[in-house]
Amino acid sequence: MILDLTLGEIYEYVEKLGLPKFRGKQIFDALMQCKTLEEITNIPQVVKDKIEKDYPKYNILKLLESKDGTKKMALELADKSIVESVLLKYKYGYTVCVSTQVGCRMGCKFCASTIGGLQRNLSAGEILLQILVFNKLLGGGSKDERKVTNVVLMGAGEPLDNYENVISFLRLVSNPDGLNISQRNISLSTCGIVPKIRQLADDGFNVTLTISLHAPNDEIRKTIMPIANAFTIKEILSACDYYFAKTGRRVIFEYSLIDGVNASEENMRELSKILKGKACHVNLIPLNSVKEKNLIGVNRKKAYVLCGLLERLGTSATVRRTMGEDIEGACGQLRNKLGGAR
Repeated sequence: MILDLTLGEIYEYVEKLGLPKFRGKQIFDALMQCKTLEEITNIPQVVKDKIEKDYPKYNILKLLESKDGTKKMALELADKSIVESVLLKYKYGYTVCVSTQVGCRMGCKFCASTIGGLQRNLSAGEILLQILVFNKLLGGGSKDERKVTNVVLMGAGEPLDNYENVISFLRLVSNPDGLNISQRNISLSTCGIVPKIRQLADDGFNVTLTISLHAPNDEIRKTIMPIANAFTIKEILSACDYYFAKTGRRVIFEYSLIDGVNASEENMRELSKILKGKACHVNLIPLNSVKEKNLIGVNRKKAYVLCGLLERLGTSATVRRTMGEDIEGACGQLRNKLGGAR
């Protein structure tokens, strides 16, 4: 797919097709504006015919809007795979939460994305497409004309399980030729694939690293996150220290509060102890409901009590604002099929 390519690679692509180089810039500009072939007016039909097989194809199957203004999109890709993405509106602008895989193989017990397992990885262009579609729906263009200001890789899939495509996406989305979204405005969430966290730092990226921790010790973590059988919390925290040392970016720890599992005051004291002295912040999340799962989140009142305890213990923490839960667009609710029709 042409959307997987940089501007320089598109120049090479059109030249191999026997087309003049300037056609590459025209095609690239059309891609960044998310134009269909039919919407491109400055390229003749003979050129469109040559690139048609490689031009991105998609279909918006469903677009739901929450009572809080959050929008969730079910996007059908060229091979009929379905991915869900979310548009969140904040005071500073619009954030798009993208999926990086069709499904997920991590098996976290509280997450809808893992139901049915992993179907396939998304290419760099397919991840980028989710942003471009929302940007177009908002009336935005590329660079200074874009409406999307921030990106979070927190949708379906484990980004570091699709490492090569994800880092290609990061280069594409932050490229000055394209949308030019600063890496400082991009968050990448991982359940803790330790070697890839270190590689992300070594490869020169400085996105906000977000760790789906969800437990203060390995024993609890193993009951809800199979990845805990591969990497200990100690190993994850060491990798986070390495990332901070290389990038200067503090790490965010996501912690879904599950009633009767990880949401006691004792759990918070243990969490604060293991994070003591680290450049980090904790996002407490009252677990969002997934109908196939048996886990129940705490209420927001208890979440704020636990947050206050962490703060008193010296750990920076907030209770994350829940957005889009009524359309199954909140954290842990995205799927690889049509959902959220309520």
